[in-house]
Amino acid sequence: MKLIVGLGNPGSTYHQTRHNIGFEVIDELAARHNAPLSQTKFNGVYSIIHFNGQKFILLKPLTYMNLSGECIRPIMDYYQIDLEDVLIIYDDLDLPVGRIRLRQKGSAGGHNGIKSTIAHLGTDKFNRIRVGIDRPPAGMPVPNYVLSKFNNSEKEQIEDVIKACADASEDWLDKPFLEVMNRFNVK
Repeated sequence: MKLIVGLGNPGSTYHQTRHNIGFEVIDELAARHNAPLSQTKFNGVYSIIHFNGQKFILLKPLTYMNLSGECIRPIMDYYQIDLEDVLIIYDDLDLPVGRIRLRQKGSAGGHNGIKSTIAHLGTDKFNRIRVGIDRPPAGMPVPNYVLSKFNNSEKEQIEDVIKACADASEDWLDKPFLEVMNRFNVK
């Protein structure tokens, strides 16, 4: 079984904000597989899906971003999911809007959701898709920026990026992550 986690914050206040791009990818995957996230456990909402002979979980932690690891680790333990079978999708200020970057390890880079995940998993060696949200304009505090919505000129790019992340996630279900990295990091 594999686990695909999208990081974000629960509630309508945060819907479609930059910080919730991970949730958007999970929503795209759930829609593709006609699998609404209807199960709850360990402060998360999720769905178990069967696809192309694979079984995987789509998960949105409901712990708020800064405590994401508090949901991810218990789900992994409960379903006995190995670390190499986990994929975390989250926003990244260091990439421009419209870019994604797949990695197998790395620091939190100041991202509190990833800091929590690393702390609870006990390692920074896990598969991830970083989704570019760009840096805030001069004078705008980072917290205000990440909790803002994408502007009209960015929305089409974001729709494409969400689809690309969903495509990469599906590819990973039956291909080695390195192969998926090589394919999607080129774009």
